[in-house]
Amino acid sequence: MLARETPFQGFFRVDTLTLRHKHYNGGWGEPVRRELFVRPPAAAVLPYDPVRGEILLVEQFRVGALEWRDTPWCLELIAGIADKDGESAADLIRREAVEEAGLTLGTLEPIAAYMPSPGGTNERLQLFVGHADLAGAGGIFGPDEGEDIRAVTMSADDIPALLNGGQVDNAASLIALQWLLLNRARLDAGWGGK
Repeated sequence: MLARETPFQGFFRVDTLTLRHKHYNGGWGEPVRRELFVRPPAAAVLPYDPVRGEILLVEQFRVGALEWRDTPWCLELIAGIADKDGESAADLIRREAVEEAGLTLGTLEPIAAYMPSPGGTNERLQLFVGHADLAGAGGIFGPDEGEDIRAVTMSADDIPALLNGGQVDNAASLIALQWLLLNRARLDAGWGGK
């Protein structure tokens, strides 16, 4: 990297990088400038109740959906960014589950860690599925955090229809829901499901 500046720092941060990189055919390319949307690590969880055969998703307003959907209210996983020093991804997601859905999670199983959009952001997201008791779960959460979140439960048997119907259109949720379809029998056997 040749230079790094921060032309914008608000709720989000944008850095401008001047850099060079090696080319596949050898040698170094000319300097290029790239903007980088700087994000702390993030984590998300799909709560799953193997006894009831249910999952929990949250619905909330997302400004990025304004131009892409009929509604900016998105159905997604419980998620958060690492904003406490030394907090692990597992601890972060346990805290977020309480804040966004009133849930205490049991066993967490990692699904994947990935970069949502490495062409413009350094964000890295850790996905989990979390063992949960969803009896009586759901409702409105987040006003203490300045958020308006609706937690909803649904049958895990409805995941294919949810995916095929386009109600879920964010990467973390798509990955986690498809992962659960592939791994549900194994989780049920290990977590005491039906």
